Amino acid sequence: LFFINYICNIYNILYKNTNNMRKKIALITGVTGQDGSYLADYLIKKKYFVHGVKRRSSSLNTSRVDHIYQDRFEGKRNFFLHYGDITDAISVSTLIRKIKPDEIYNLAAQSHVSVSFEVPEYTGNADAIGALRILEAIKFHGLENKTKFYQAGTSEMFGKVKEIPQNEKTPFYPRSPYGVAKVYAHWITVNYREAYNIFACNGILFNHESSRRGGTFVTKKIVNALCKIKLGLQKTLYLGNLEAKRDWGHAKDYVFAMWKMLQQKKASDFVISTGKQFTVKQFVNLVLDELKIKYIWKGRGINSKCLIKGTGNKIVSIDKNYFRPLEVDTLLGNSTKAKKELRWKPKYNIKSMVREMVAEEINSLKND
Repeated sequence: LFFINYICNIYNILYKNTNNMRKKIALITGVTGQDGSYLADYLIKKKYFVHGVKRRSSSLNTSRVDHIYQDRFEGKRNFFLHYGDITDAISVSTLIRKIKPDEIYNLAAQSHVSVSFEVPEYTGNADAIGALRILEAIKFHGLENKTKFYQAGTSEMFGKVKEIPQNEKTPFYPRSPYGVAKVYAHWITVNYREAYNIFACNGILFNHESSRRGGTFVTKKIVNALCKIKLGLQKTLYLGNLEAKRDWGHAKDYVFAMWKMLQQKKASDFVISTGKQFTVKQFVNLVLDELKIKYIWKGRGINSKCLIKGTGNKIVSIDKNYFRPLEVDTLLGNSTKAKKELRWKPKYNIKSMVREMVAEEINSLKND
């Protein structure tokens, strides 16, 4: 009897160690985007097998993950790319059945607020129903007790804010098709968590930027244009609402928060933000200061313009075409819950983020 117990104890120890040593499998939709690429970097460092989903395109759109791409003929691989589309229920379901991931991060979206006014139906299909397709696939394939789900929410859900700052209990009042679609995704995630006991979390992420940001987003647009102006490659930057206030953080900090949410014992929703707010105009000023461009602002509102001191050259002007049909005037997050329960806090501040973005942009432009 002693010998049998001894063997059983050894087996249990080896079994537990084997389970602990098993690499986790993550599936990231939207892996070729800013957040997806940073998250893939982080999870690979954490020894995950990372599966990323990308849409078929006639032009290459993998530049953000090229540094971790591995040919399918390589022996030891930890990063795998799959064709798929969040608007295609069959491809979503097939991938989840095939991969059986421990964690799914739904970062795929039509994520441009202004564009969502131009393509509202597609935005709803991708951003709202896309989350439902994943959750339904988890349930359909019986993965409720295995697969954890992260839904990428946004501060745009708060829209016409009901209180300042905004936290997890602040009511939503979206002001764009993008914000409306994300509110649906948020509540369907809560619904499946409560109805089917799926470990499903919403990350309500405030604006987060980096050198990997898409060129049409305002922070990247500002950095790119002003760096070109510094190098003599462009004359003027055209912007919309300079007085819009945002809570800007770094994408690297925010993907770490995503991962932390899925490591908790109980699923919950979290606001992720810096708790500090700046206007678009102040962001412009930070970039100009980093580039050591001496400037002066003249005019107000739509007549605002920024001139280079001493020369009078106009480097920033307002174009009414860049205003949204409905503006979101102010967003400011309160991440007390994340700091307490996730033990998360941002490492970057806005100045260090701008410094990194400017340095990367200047280097990129000089090497083109």
